[in-house]
Amino acid sequence: MNLRTPRARTLAPLSRVAAALAAAGCTAAFAQGALTDPVLIAQNLRAPTLAETVVAASRTPQPLADLVADISIVDRETIESSGATGLADLLGRLPGVEFARNGGPGSTTSVFLRGAETRFTAVYIDGVRIDSQSTGGAPWESIPLGLIDRIEVLRGPAGAVYGSDALGGVVQIFTKRGENGFAPYISAGAGTHGTRKIEAGMSGASGTIDYALGLAREESKGFNARPIATQNPDRDGYRTTAGHARVGLQVNAAHRLEGTLLANDTHSGYDNGLGKDDRSLHTLHALGLNWLAQWSTAYKTRLSITDSRDEYETRPSPYLTETRLRGYLFQNEWRVGAHLLSAALERREDHLKNAPIDRKRSQDGIALGYGFNAHGHTVQLNLRHDSDSEFGGKSTGSVAYGYAITPQWRATASVGTAFRAPTLYHRFSEYGLATLRPESSRNAEVALRYAQGASSFSATLFRNRVQDLISFAGAGTCASPFGCYANTARAEYKGVTFAGTHRIGAVQLHGSLDLQRPRDLDTGKQLARRARHHATLGADTRLDAWTVGAEVQASGRRFDTAANTAVLGSYTLVNLYASTRLARDYTLLARVDNLTDKDYQLARNYATAGRTFYVGVKWAPQ
Repeated sequence: MNLRTPRARTLAPLSRVAAALAAAGCTAAFAQGALTDPVLIAQNLRAPTLAETVVAASRTPQPLADLVADISIVDRETIESSGATGLADLLGRLPGVEFARNGGPGSTTSVFLRGAETRFTAVYIDGVRIDSQSTGGAPWESIPLGLIDRIEVLRGPAGAVYGSDALGGVVQIFTKRGENGFAPYISAGAGTHGTRKIEAGMSGASGTIDYALGLAREESKGFNARPIATQNPDRDGYRTTAGHARVGLQVNAAHRLEGTLLANDTHSGYDNGLGKDDRSLHTLHALGLNWLAQWSTAYKTRLSITDSRDEYETRPSPYLTETRLRGYLFQNEWRVGAHLLSAALERREDHLKNAPIDRKRSQDGIALGYGFNAHGHTVQLNLRHDSDSEFGGKSTGSVAYGYAITPQWRATASVGTAFRAPTLYHRFSEYGLATLRPESSRNAEVALRYAQGASSFSATLFRNRVQDLISFAGAGTCASPFGCYANTARAEYKGVTFAGTHRIGAVQLHGSLDLQRPRDLDTGKQLARRARHHATLGADTRLDAWTVGAEVQASGRRFDTAANTAVLGSYTLVNLYASTRLARDYTLLARVDNLTDKDYQLARNYATAGRTFYVGVKWAPQ
């Protein structure tokens, strides 16, 4: 069984460096001039503009300045310059985010927001819910980074907005939308381990039609992901083929129809013992149809029908699991002056086929929201009730308040509840119990944030307690003599996140430091594969025609097991990147990851890539 969870402890001296950066950003803040409006800046690899809107916090576009939430934004420019090999690698450079992986890209991957379980993050692609009713949580290894245009990461529970799954946070992923004119692009690159990438696409708009199409292909010979005596000493490579389409029709000034499609097919190799080389075949698709209507200056609606499929198969060792998710959402918004009221009706249908399991369930939800933003005060209230066809009803709520102390400084506080329904595998497999209860959480957090020009700083203190945590316990009333899933555990995710950006001359700095304690409340043990400290520190600047940068990632000691018996050592990674425009329409990107060739593990007895190089060229007419 692949474990989808991480954790850690002591940190290298980078912790002090990142803290110093945060303090420097804070000190520099007092020396800056004033902003005209109070804002909440989301921490990122770049500073977002004040006019940016985000969707993740309330499921409807809102100005960044109106939010009382801990959010990061990653745009396409940042994705391309990162040179990241996968979505999890990119997210792992953001505040409050860790990941673990069983080998190289294409293998089982877990992402942890504020130390919470990977199944506690709700993931959407263009509004389409992505999840596995087998393992629980999104199949991160099957989401193609090359087709993503924008990512929003909301840290903290959001059950009162999204219903089941969002105990730890929400990740909203968006593909490109067509704009005026015709914009084609082609990019190709190569790197260590025989890695080759090619991406191509086009977007544009003409009259009432806008469109965006994209294709991506990546393959690699890989490296020996299982360097132990009981496994084959061969390379475990992968290949992915992905595509997306997004087409919109502006019927008139008030009505828009839109369809989105993303599909990805991943084949990756893994060792299943000596002389046993297996292939994992992973297919993901996400389809969405949307009707957006602006009925008046104050009232608008959104009607969405979504469908996703996650299929995982292994050969020649026989295993097949398929999750189908269907969603229906009718969202209403009324804006009157500084007040925003919302009401949503949602139906979710889950279906799992994992022989001999062939089960379905549904959830019907109603959500109400109220927002206010004026005179330096921001209020956000949300209430939701979900009725599950299997276990009955569940209510969640949240209250958030923000106050602009000065035009630059803002304080926020929030409390909220969330839940995650047991997966169909948890309930109906040979290890399952049909009587499992939903996992539920209570979260409280306070934050202090600063924003001024290219400088920002935030300190966020949080505590999230989970009851009825589902874990694999000893033998019980299920069919398996080896053990059963049960609501036996309680967990607490608490800590503080510091993040900041600041410009010194021509150099832009960014960094974050997470001090956390993800633990099992019953045993007192640190949760598996999660660190108690992790940090990032980066800088970039212009040198003649080149943009050059460096970043450092550090993580403290983690444990590979819930019993804290197998130690995963701390590590520090150094990455370098550079880009330049070769000609008017051509851009060169070069990157070195893990410059010092650090030997480290994200999961016990699974190797990581070591030092890697990548060079790519992109053609995009200006």
